[in-house]
Amino acid sequence: MAAAATTSSSGAMAPAMVVVVVLTLAVILSGGADAAGQLEVGFYNATCPEAEQIVRLETTRMVRPSPDLAAALLRLHYHDCFVQGCDASVLLDSTPSNNNAAAEKDALPNGSLRGFDAVARVKSQLEQACPGVVSCADVLALMARDAVELARGPTWQVPLGRRDGRASAAANCGELPPLQGDVNQMIAAFAAKGLGVKDLVVLSGAHTLGKAHCNAFADRLYDSNNNNCSISTDPKLDPRYADRLRMRCNTNTSDASAAAELDPGSCARFDTSYYRHVARRRGLLRSDACLLDDRFTRAYVLQAASGRYDGHFFRDFAESMVKMASIGVLTGQQGEIRKQCNVVNSS
Repeated sequence: MAAAATTSSSGAMAPAMVVVVVLTLAVILSGGADAAGQLEVGFYNATCPEAEQIVRLETTRMVRPSPDLAAALLRLHYHDCFVQGCDASVLLDSTPSNNNAAAEKDALPNGSLRGFDAVARVKSQLEQACPGVVSCADVLALMARDAVELARGPTWQVPLGRRDGRASAAANCGELPPLQGDVNQMIAAFAAKGLGVKDLVVLSGAHTLGKAHCNAFADRLYDSNNNNCSISTDPKLDPRYADRLRMRCNTNTSDASAAAELDPGSCARFDTSYYRHVARRRGLLRSDACLLDDRFTRAYVLQAASGRYDGHFFRDFAESMVKMASIGVLTGQQGEIRKQCNVVNSS
């Protein structure tokens, strides 16, 4: 999820049968066990009983006419949780109220993040119904879940009760899994957040949705050290697939509109076809391709690619999403409940 510039245009998201996964226990993670343990399903039942319904309704209204938004919302939640925990810090603007520091959203890895307006719209509806009750961090978790379901993926119960952070620093975005990292670096980045190797390969399945801009994978197609940007295919990339990618992405990787589907032919539907591409050495990003370099992740890729374990993957994905959404959460009296997601509350 770290590298996908989530823009896709194919496929409609009509209602479809989804796998419902009931997860009623908050996941305990190292470094945040006390806080994570305070999250609970139905947290707003007494204080804002319509909260989840409001989020689902507004998310549906936005995603159905713009299916590409599903990938954007999923990625936004991922980028929030991997940098100082799931505290909605990725939503904060770079303003004087943010200690005059560049915020996460202005960091290079986050340059293609989208969905901020969608989150603001949902938050506005919640503020009208229940002022000062539902956190932006919980909004992100719920919208990501609903986006996956709208893309015909699984749904699950989301433990709630997160509070919002009051700081955001672009400098902290080094906590994101490295875009060009090998499998050991990816495993280490996930381990630092209390997530295991299985979580890595399962959450990578989110790349069944969306697209990536060419500059995220151009180094797999061209020799960037050569002034002429000569062709130099990554040996881990299928050569015929590389040729097709070059037709879409020329040497001018600064073209912001140039992109390729992460899951060609199915980038608006949540399914296991992503793993079939990875198994054929057609994973678009290095972080996709490297899943074949570890014994466990390779075995999982090949199993999912068979098409016989879709329900198994859906359950795994739901479980890993609950774990990820518990990273470094603020609860109780920590942080605040922002009135607007892009700025901290005034003192």
